[in-house]
Amino acid sequence: MKSITRFNIQYAHRFLNYEGEAQYLHGHTGSLIIEVAGEVDERTGFVFPCNSIKNIAWSYLVSFDHALILQENDPLLPGVLETYEKQGIRNGAPTNKSLGLEIKGKLATAYPECRLVIVKKVATCENLIEVFYEILKDKFHISKLTFSSGDNSASQEYH
Repeated sequence: MKSITRFNIQYAHRFLNYEGEAQYLHGHTGSLIIEVAGEVDERTGFVFPCNSIKNIAWSYLVSFDHALILQENDPLLPGVLETYEKQGIRNGAPTNKSLGLEIKGKLATAYPECRLVIVKKVATCENLIEVFYEILKDKFHISKLTFSSGDNSASQEYH
C-alpha cells in the first residue's frame, strides 16, 4: 500500500551548455509526487499520514520554492550573488519568511535566506528527482518519486 502526496514548487533555472530555449533563465511550476510504501497502520488507517509527509518534506522542499536553481559552475552565479549583496538581500530580507531546513548534500546546497539552490548537475526533472531523494530518503520509505515541470516529467522507483 502507498500514501501519496503532491507538492507544487515555483522555481527558475536554466540548462547550462544546452542548445535551445532552456539555455536561458526561465521559470516553471514543478509538481513533485512522493509515494511512501508500507503496511497500513490498523490504528490510524494510514501507511504514513499524508499531512506528516507534507510537513516533513516541505520543511526541506520550501527551499526550492520561489528559488533560483543554478549549477555550481554556472557563470551567472557570481553575478547573482554580487547583485544580492549590493541589494542587501544576500543574507536574507525581512520579507523572506519561507526558510527551509539546511540542505548541504553531495548533489545540492540550499541557501534559503536568499532563495538560491546550487546543484551539481543541470536541473532537469531526472536530476532534481535525485536531489529530492537524497534529501528525503531518511525521512520515510519512499517507493517512488515523480517530478513534472511544464510538459516534462520523470519518475524513479525505489525498492
